[in-house]
Amino acid sequence: MFLYCLDSLTSSLYPMCIPQSSMMFLPPMDTRMQLRPTSCPAPWIGNTEAENLQTQFCLKKEVLESFKSCLSPEKEIYIEHYVSGWRGLVKLLNSLGSLFGFISKDAVSKTQILMNFLKSENGPHYATVQSMVKFELDNKLVDVDKKGIYPESGCRTLLRLHRALRWLQLFLERLRTSKEDDKTSVMCRDAYNESLAQHHTWLIRKSAGMAFYGLPVRPAFFEVMNVGTPEQVVDVLGKAVPLLYEVYQITEELYQKHNLLDLP
Repeated sequence: MFLYCLDSLTSSLYPMCIPQSSMMFLPPMDTRMQLRPTSCPAPWIGNTEAENLQTQFCLKKEVLESFKSCLSPEKEIYIEHYVSGWRGLVKLLNSLGSLFGFISKDAVSKTQILMNFLKSENGPHYATVQSMVKFELDNKLVDVDKKGIYPESGCRTLLRLHRALRWLQLFLERLRTSKEDDKTSVMCRDAYNESLAQHHTWLIRKSAGMAFYGLPVRPAFFEVMNVGTPEQVVDVLGKAVPLLYEVYQITEELYQKHNLLDLP
């Protein structure tokens, strides 16, 4: 069975081939569906306790606040805050169990590549998405025409996260407007078909569709977001999702302008 992850396909989320025999090492589905949410770690928590809570998720703190800080007054996208927002999204994926572990693992890899650029001697050029694009294009550090010379360029790395961000934004918007008995598998599938599916082969699309059937129900999603009642979750999603879309749209227009949307 193929489970797809963020760098398994050169044009988007890549497939990871898992031998059927290895599936026995995945936790039982009922175990994977058990979500154990906790509140956001408080700043006064000690080091040991904080480490124990580091993989837990808080929608308001780790997604809403990060993406709120992502945009400058001039609508430039700060890569540091973009990465921080993605780390929050990774925690959300991880909290849903091993079903999304293959996705989140590669998202971590992609965000680390961007942070390495940010901490390098060329770091100032990677402060924003806009400055990164200009720097890499001016210095011919992007594989615009063919693959292989700069497979981990900042532009290519961010493009993979960019495509996945669209999928998550569409999915979270459907969660926000859904009813309690609506199926999350359908919401996630529809969001996928509107975004990432266009970059995948038929086999990967079918495998992804099968994986969506293992998603927990809507109330479980709302519980793991750790912001209170369903009404409060909807309220926070109503603030976070438009931010995700704005960041996505700014990046989309920038990449379209420089013909970067189809990087190999």
